[in-house]
Amino acid sequence: MKPEISVQEDVLYRGKVLTFNLQKARLLDGSLVDRTIIRTPGAVVIVPVSKDNEVRFVRQYRAAAARWVLELPAGGLNPGETPEVAAPRELLEETGDQAATWISLGGFYTAPGILDEYLHLFLAKDLTPGPNQLESDEHIEVVTLPWSEVIGRVSQGQIEDAKTISGLFQAGLYLNLPFG
Repeated sequence: MKPEISVQEDVLYRGKVLTFNLQKARLLDGSLVDRTIIRTPGAVVIVPVSKDNEVRFVRQYRAAAARWVLELPAGGLNPGETPEVAAPRELLEETGDQAATWISLGGFYTAPGILDEYLHLFLAKDLTPGPNQLESDEHIEVVTLPWSEVIGRVSQGQIEDAKTISGLFQAGLYLNLPFG
């Protein structure tokens, strides 16, 4: 039996990307609790790796962090879109790259205590570079770094984005790359 069962869920706010819901749930002991849940359509994260084990990143200003952030290419799923379709679209939009080889590395929840967002992780290999196709509100610089420098930046706290760190870890394990 589930430790709690949703008995009611109301939308507090519906935005372009996020929906804030208030859920009333019944616990095993019969008591009722309120849960604030942020719902999203999910997203994809791509680890683009060249034949020389260089990783392609995007550097963009993130208003919530109030700083420029170096991160892996990523983006939300459009309505009805599968992760397998979204990943190549996002890679092309943000970096201009196309990949001949796509490998699913599973995925992960970003903050399951409050958010239902699931990130589908993909390794993109055999890259062909091209011009990126940014959306009107995106200002992105594409940055290419060798694996050894990537790991150094993570260990020095210069890469702070959780989805990027998790994606690099999983891709490095898959590719049997050194972590030190």
